[in-house]
Amino acid sequence: MTILTAIAALGGLTFLLALMLVLANKKLYVYEDPRIDTVEDMLPHANCGACGYPGCRPFAEALVGGEALPGKCTVSSEEARERIAGYLGVALGNEDRKVARLACAGGANVARVRAQYEGMQSCKAAALVSGGGKGCSWGCLGYGDCEVVCDFDAIQMDEQGLPVVDTDKCTACGDCVEACPKGLFSLEPLQNHLWVACKNLEQGNEILEDCEVACTACGRCAMDAPGGLIEMAYNLPVIHHGAAAESKDAIQRCPTGAIIWWNADGQAEKGRDAKKIIRKGAREVGVS
Repeated sequence: MTILTAIAALGGLTFLLALMLVLANKKLYVYEDPRIDTVEDMLPHANCGACGYPGCRPFAEALVGGEALPGKCTVSSEEARERIAGYLGVALGNEDRKVARLACAGGANVARVRAQYEGMQSCKAAALVSGGGKGCSWGCLGYGDCEVVCDFDAIQMDEQGLPVVDTDKCTACGDCVEACPKGLFSLEPLQNHLWVACKNLEQGNEILEDCEVACTACGRCAMDAPGGLIEMAYNLPVIHHGAAAESKDAIQRCPTGAIIWWNADGQAEKGRDAKKIIRKGAREVGVS
């Protein structure tokens, strides 16, 4: 009799719990549009965050929910974006593709190292020790933290210890922006051609002792650019894209080549007055 009572009690409890689960499922059920799975399959699965969402799944949810347009996925091909727009019956939308740009050209052949750093080969670690030992305290330290964090193999360190961004592979995920302790990376529209490859805030030619390609705040670029395009602020040119049409006139008289023009092939072009750099080896360590 005791066994039968226990079995009955256990059975009743099981039934009660099952009933509660059924009721909870009906009460807490959240409908998920099946189109989300289909749209997610159409996306590149890069989970790069270039669209402004933390991954392809959240972006697919936003697309289906009408909170975003396919054009925000700049990593997808034009054909893929059009396919998504056609499937959802929405406009494609326009979004300027962005890529990572480095505001430094001070490689080992042009920038002096004042003190030899010994320790963990990391920019963040080196920056904690008197800024890393480089003569220009704003310059790239060259240990490749940005290369390490790039999941898309879009950054390679060149022979002079500078990161080179492959714009075809760059997804504008922003990992390099967060990794650089000097704040030298930023995400910029690919269609913008003028770029200041320097973050030095000192004025005058004295900085050239530490970096031959540094901006000296001479202001020639601002004087030669169309009105409103460039202004000097904190001893650096600030480019106001959209204020006026971009012009190569702005780079021609720069004596160090600190302001450049990005060509369509991804190559940087300097102005006619920029000093030619022929040194291939590294500059000496210490004060000369």
